[in-house]
Amino acid sequence: MKVLSFFILFLLLSSCNSKQDDVNTTIPSGLFYKHLNINGINRRYAVYIPQNINNDKLPVVFELHGGGVYIEDMTGDSGYKTPYKLWMQIADTARFIVVYPEGLNGAYNAPTWNDCREDCLVNSGADDVNFIEQLISEINRTCPVDFHRIYISGTSNGGLMSLRMAVERPQIFAAFAVTAAALPAVSSCGQPQSSVNILFMNGTDDNHMPYHGGTVSNPPNPAFGTVLSTDETVNIFKELAQINNLPEYFLFPDLDPDDGGQVEKFTYKNTAGEPQVILYKINGGGHSAPSIREQYSTLFEEKFNKQNHDIEMVFEVWNFFRNKSTP
Repeated sequence: MKVLSFFILFLLLSSCNSKQDDVNTTIPSGLFYKHLNINGINRRYAVYIPQNINNDKLPVVFELHGGGVYIEDMTGDSGYKTPYKLWMQIADTARFIVVYPEGLNGAYNAPTWNDCREDCLVNSGADDVNFIEQLISEINRTCPVDFHRIYISGTSNGGLMSLRMAVERPQIFAAFAVTAAALPAVSSCGQPQSSVNILFMNGTDDNHMPYHGGTVSNPPNPAFGTVLSTDETVNIFKELAQINNLPEYFLFPDLDPDDGGQVEKFTYKNTAGEPQVILYKINGGGHSAPSIREQYSTLFEEKFNKQNHDIEMVFEVWNFFRNKSTP
């Protein structure tokens, strides 16, 4: 029995180091593409394990893609520019696990998230809340997780999915980060009821997810549903956190005068200092995550408007996440 128990333990620990699905190797760290079968449906995800993890409990950062984006686009393996691959660089130094889950195909035959837009007709109807919860359990089965330090970040459709988790599972995550997204104007999940640590990073010239609210997509398409304005969304979370104070204000240096405008940061805190609600207002920014190192092409900007190059989104988000924890 002791020999059998040791063998089972060895399999569980070594599966954390699998380079291919369901194949155990002795690779100590790296990026791995995996599947998780949930009720007969194979769900794809990528996980990055930092170096020298030992048996320490590690924080976990979830990064959710936008609609139509594959996890290879997030990690950089597709060859495209991607700010999101920089999570792995930070993870090696700060020592946390990075998870890139993938949604199921929606109406346009590409990955989407079921993000609570009741008036949206293009997203999948998958139980993505359960998928993310199951991923946490799966990762903990093979690599020790610090359950007090689980974070979630997402852009566009992934940002809306992060907001769904803030509505339905606020107790799981120590902090949330949302880029190019706002709360649904017509929600099938209701409104948030709990105060959370949350960061927004939205462009004022976003032509797909309108900063001032309204119909999503370019040109506006009723099939993609509607969202509240950024200010309305921020105010909802401020009210839940009982924040009445004026924000701390910071104007970032204009490192690239040709990227549309400067970034303003508004930090809202209650008298205890937490929870925090933070808004990065990307003046002149389009439908993308700001990045200095990973700059999108001119062709991309023709479709999605300007990408800001004054800040690095993942560095700003990690700076927000790193000191947050649940009780």
